[in-house]
Amino acid sequence: MSDIIQLLPDSVANQIAAGEVVQRPASAVKELLENALDAGADKIQLIIKDAGKALIQVIDNGCGMSVTDARMCFERHATSKVRKADDLFAIRTMGFRGEAMASIAAIAQVEMKTKRHEDEVGTSIEIEGSVITKQEPTATSNGTSICVKNLFYNTPARRNFLKSNPTEMRYIIDEFQRVALAKSHIAFSLHHDGNEIYRLPAATIKQRIVHLFGNNYNERLIPVEEETTIINLKGYIGKPEFAKKTRGEQFFFVNDRFIKDNYLNHAVNKAYQELLPDDHFPLYVLFIDIDPAKIDVNVHPTKTEIKYLDEKSIYAIIHSAVKRSLGRFNISPTLDFNQETAFSNMITPKAPEDIVPPSISFNPDFNPFGAPKTASPKTTYFKEQYQPKEISQNWGSLYEITNYSQPEQTTIELSDDKGDELTTTSNKQYMQIHHRYIVSQIKSGVMVIDQQAAHERILYERFLLHLEDRKGASQQSLFPQTVNLSASDFELAKSLLDDIKSLGFDVREFGKNTLIIDGIPVDLGSTNINETQLFEDLIEGFKNSQQELKLNKRDALARSMAKNSAIKAGTALSQQEMNNLIDELFACKTPNFSINGKPAIQTITLAELAQKFEK
Repeated sequence: MSDIIQLLPDSVANQIAAGEVVQRPASAVKELLENALDAGADKIQLIIKDAGKALIQVIDNGCGMSVTDARMCFERHATSKVRKADDLFAIRTMGFRGEAMASIAAIAQVEMKTKRHEDEVGTSIEIEGSVITKQEPTATSNGTSICVKNLFYNTPARRNFLKSNPTEMRYIIDEFQRVALAKSHIAFSLHHDGNEIYRLPAATIKQRIVHLFGNNYNERLIPVEEETTIINLKGYIGKPEFAKKTRGEQFFFVNDRFIKDNYLNHAVNKAYQELLPDDHFPLYVLFIDIDPAKIDVNVHPTKTEIKYLDEKSIYAIIHSAVKRSLGRFNISPTLDFNQETAFSNMITPKAPEDIVPPSISFNPDFNPFGAPKTASPKTTYFKEQYQPKEISQNWGSLYEITNYSQPEQTTIELSDDKGDELTTTSNKQYMQIHHRYIVSQIKSGVMVIDQQAAHERILYERFLLHLEDRKGASQQSLFPQTVNLSASDFELAKSLLDDIKSLGFDVREFGKNTLIIDGIPVDLGSTNINETQLFEDLIEGFKNSQQELKLNKRDALARSMAKNSAIKAGTALSQQEMNNLIDELFACKTPNFSINGKPAIQTITLAELAQKFEK
């Protein structure tokens, strides 16, 4: 039998490596931006076309490359950052393996122009499928410009697994934000299909956060700073009232490298333990500066996981620093034992000579037994309201009984899981308990309905119907509302715009990362609704449904809309509102269960009641 183990050709091996390094356009964007940072650039431009499938171009003004380096950078394990094995434990650069450019060149058509500052002319190289097709001198500016065209053109199976353009663009924006946050002193710009998404000047960390996420984040940030012999910690955390139900605004940087670490994330969440519900996640952008010899970044191909020598101490430092910042800025209650506050309320800010003693004025001519000369307006009003009026002559008609016909009752019957018949009538009297539950008597006992779960079920099925037939009615607003979203959320909103309009929203684009709401669905009723908050909650709920439940787009959208629009526990309902709610619930396809799969209706039989009373 002949030998079966063979050495793979470089072209095949590079494509296998690309599976780890370049999984989608955002992966190539990350590698190219990090190379630009390592080149010492202070201005980096990112140009995207067709969500990175057609073009990814990164232009920097870094050190550039010589003719030999320009060709060598496309070889596997060719790098300028590591010379020996010991260098792996003193890494300060973003990249170090030397695999990214070779992997990208194996699955795309790459064109690179580079020039060092001391050279008169630069070098132009074109590569297609790991094969250099052209190399020549060229006139170009200082630095490097890399164009990655037709990504995965020779691996169509991988290209078919890519998501829609808005989804892939959101991944690219996420990678861009991580790099831009790590290096706030560097100017960045991002263009997509000719539209400018970001233009970020060199700034402080706080200014960079505001530039990336919006001006309204300026009032949400709390500074964090801690210096120890183990790590130096700095950055910003968000105020608890602005926490969101979805992850995505949590950033940890170790030596300016973005990482994902559930252990350190738990340290931050624990500091918010008594300030946030369990399903809310705070904003934080934290930078950890640590000796490279005490960490190992060569753990995962994407370099987003790190091992620490003393992770328990780092956990304790982060937790205490965040906790102290929350207390220092009066977010969480604190006690100051160094200040005597017993007499603080008695101290006046006025000078003693400015204090005027109270004076008493009286009328010496006042006679309490004399008749008043003029009646006050209040007395006149009182007399007019309560003086005897003329008695109606036909007072006997007050006791006549008006005969009227009893309206017909509409009866709806359905069975629960126990086989009991649940009967409701359109004019039946219901009782509300603690403004949370609706109680009604049925043939077999008592029926209890969760009003919030019931309304969510009603709205969910109604919105699903609107998404299918595209006939959601809209109620025009008196004044259009402006919604400013982050770049990532704006791309998501654009991808959902047709379905959002089907729900009944009248929405249109208005400039950069901005939408105008001209109307809201009529299904939301005539209550006072904040259109901006409703739309932002709709986007957040959609992201949460897709992350946690992996639902399809329409189902996640209807679920998010129903949760945000339904009446909440603690809302008082009139008898007519309870009647309408129950009638609409029993008209649903699945009235017994909420959209979370939990019961919306519970029945207590007479036998169960008798058992509780031990009869």
